[in-house]
Amino acid sequence: MQQLLYAMQFHGEGVPADDGSMHASTRSPSTRITSSVGPAGLGGGIERGDGGEATFVSQVRMTGDTSFTETGTITFGDGNSFDFSTIGEGYMGSSPVEGTAHGAISWRIDSGTGQFAGATGIITSNFTFSAQGEVTDYQFGVIWLA
Repeated sequence: MQQLLYAMQFHGEGVPADDGSMHASTRSPSTRITSSVGPAGLGGGIERGDGGEATFVSQVRMTGDTSFTETGTITFGDGNSFDFSTIGEGYMGSSPVEGTAHGAISWRIDSGTGQFAGATGIITSNFTFSAQGEVTDYQFGVIWLA
């Protein structure tokens, strides 16, 4: 098995669905994320990289005031995608910015196509969600390719 890592920043929207769930749809360009430690502490940045973009779609179901589950698909290029589902439950609560929620969740890869056929792995998401439905999602994945 080959290990593949990714870190991307997705932007898009979350809108209510007819069944009471939330539908999220986001995109991320190819991305370079840097972290540096120095005398002043931690610094970081995100910049666009060479290449195409990834797309993300999901269904979010609240299971409590601050807890939820999620299922969805992430696509990386033509025919390369994986389906995921929540490990346990995610958390979403208030943030220091008025009108913006902040949360985190972990997903497992359930199945895949193309490059991700037979893949397994875990993805973590740390996200914000505004009152206007704007989503910013920072994902880090550790994927094992067959």
